Amino acid sequence: MKHKIWLSPPHLSGKEIEFVKDAFDQNWVTSLGENISEFENGLQEFLKDDVNVCVLNSATSAIHLALIILGISLNDEVITSTFSFVASANPIAYCGATPIFIDSEKETWNMCPVALKEAIEERISNGKKPKAIIVVHLYGMPAKMDKILKIAEEYNIPVIEDAAEALGSKYKGKACGTFGRFGILSFNGNKIITTSGGGALVCHNQEDKDKTVFLSTQARDNAPHYQHSHIGYNYRMSNIVAGIGRGQMEVLNDRVEARRKMHDFYVELFKDIEGVEVFSEPSEDYFSNHWLSTIIINPEINGKTREDLRLAFLEENIESRPLWKPMHLQPVFSDALYYGTNVAEELFDNGLCLPSGSNLSDEDRLRIQIVIKKVFS
Repeated sequence: MKHKIWLSPPHLSGKEIEFVKDAFDQNWVTSLGENISEFENGLQEFLKDDVNVCVLNSATSAIHLALIILGISLNDEVITSTFSFVASANPIAYCGATPIFIDSEKETWNMCPVALKEAIEERISNGKKPKAIIVVHLYGMPAKMDKILKIAEEYNIPVIEDAAEALGSKYKGKACGTFGRFGILSFNGNKIITTSGGGALVCHNQEDKDKTVFLSTQARDNAPHYQHSHIGYNYRMSNIVAGIGRGQMEVLNDRVEARRKMHDFYVELFKDIEGVEVFSEPSEDYFSNHWLSTIIINPEINGKTREDLRLAFLEENIESRPLWKPMHLQPVFSDALYYGTNVAEELFDNGLCLPSGSNLSDEDRLRIQIVIKKVFS
């Protein structure tokens, strides 16, 4: 059988092992150590904007802590994108709060500002002003942050920016993850860089970072004995895992460039195939890391569906995946409020994520090309 071509496999550089070895040699194998501080410093320098970064065991943990610091609790309402991975919404439930889902707009596939404003105004009229907005930069594409932030400021609602898929992406020259009160990063095994598992909370002041470190290390009070005045969590990243992150930071720009080249590969491949649209930046204001390259297939034009292509890839041991199933269609959130039309639903029905790894070979690309040409011939 031909080797598997994965959708978004890890891509290690070989430099990671040096930092991991240092952690072992120095016996710093806990949630303290040089790798943690240097990984955080590297992320801060990469993002610029004078941010403070706290590395954690997952991006989901980062969203949860952001909500806690914002005071989100039982029966509060939090707005978020419907078109996203479930980790954008689950932490809302952890807090006992209620998610309110917002449709996408067609240009960036991210949160629709029109539906966002409609939701806020209707919830206020019902006596339930939302306590936070979680906006997602989907597949690395920046959301329309100018419009979203303007609406959030008008109603004085804090924004959490889920940039789990968007490290290296920029909107009008500013790094994704630095626009909101908090930003979220992910270093899961399938992300643009990986620590095997991990994430980070991006803060704009030392006070918020200190709170994050405190809460993520079981909220231990400053006392010679173990004393706790707050509920805490075991969310801090380990010094070993952070060593992998330090090695990955050295190749982050290369990984972004390689993902963007994969996007260009698909643009060229589909340019003469009618009824297929490669998801691309709508203007020069947007710079996407193209974490995943994705397409929309219009079966009315070419007679093919996304399932035709997905199954053809599967037959050749090539992984592809439908776009995210909207959260308001998920059984676990079936009772949640939803604002918008059917943009996210149509994207889910007709969209496909394509193999996008930064370590795909010319042979891999040829196999992908042969399948696509065969399906659309």
